[in-house]
Amino acid sequence: MDSSVLDAVTQAFGVLFKGRNLVRLLGGLGVTVQIAAVSVIFSLFFGFLFGMVMTVKFKPLKIACRIYLEFMRIMPQLVLLFLAYFGLTHAFGLSISGEAASVLVFTMWGTAEMGDLVRGALESIPRHQYESGRAVGLTEKQIFCYVVIPQTIRRLVPLSMNLITRMIKTTSLIVFVGVIEVVKIGQQIIEANRLTVPTASIAVYGVIFFMYFIVCWPLSMLADAIEKKQRS
Repeated sequence: MDSSVLDAVTQAFGVLFKGRNLVRLLGGLGVTVQIAAVSVIFSLFFGFLFGMVMTVKFKPLKIACRIYLEFMRIMPQLVLLFLAYFGLTHAFGLSISGEAASVLVFTMWGTAEMGDLVRGALESIPRHQYESGRAVGLTEKQIFCYVVIPQTIRRLVPLSMNLITRMIKTTSLIVFVGVIEVVKIGQQIIEANRLTVPTASIAVYGVIFFMYFIVCWPLSMLADAIEKKQRS
């Protein structure tokens, strides 16, 4: 490797160890993970309820659920973030932080996506499972609790892992509503060293990529392992 290239790379990665830059990046990653974790918890809870509502036979309710689902799927998350952070403030005079707006948007989006997964899992339960439960004297509530729910959760685990991974990656958008997370801190470090180390962006964004990979890869592997175990 040419010495000038090696020096440039060394300088770029040296920026990470100047002062508290690496510690700041890790702290920003913590903010990202916290927002994602809170959003995931709310999404799993409300998504399960939403999925059950989507299976109700009442047509107006089914139409309303479908409209909400399609709206959340079609509307870009960045636009939803702007609506939550800037729109609510101007329309209703609310004071909402970037973190709160982010949790709100990702919970609404995650609830819609998780709800559709729950709906699909519930509807995939064969009818004879219900009939078998009734044949042995189980009530409808007991069939739902002891027959339907365990099989639904078993189907949902690998799918929900993939959704969680997507939510973690999508949190990179919260930088646009002023949240000081890992991408924002990376931009600050790059800007502070723009004149002295022009190649700092290579190292900073490379480390940010690695951080996201370390967080998401175990979840992706776990989802694959669970799915393979279910098939075997």
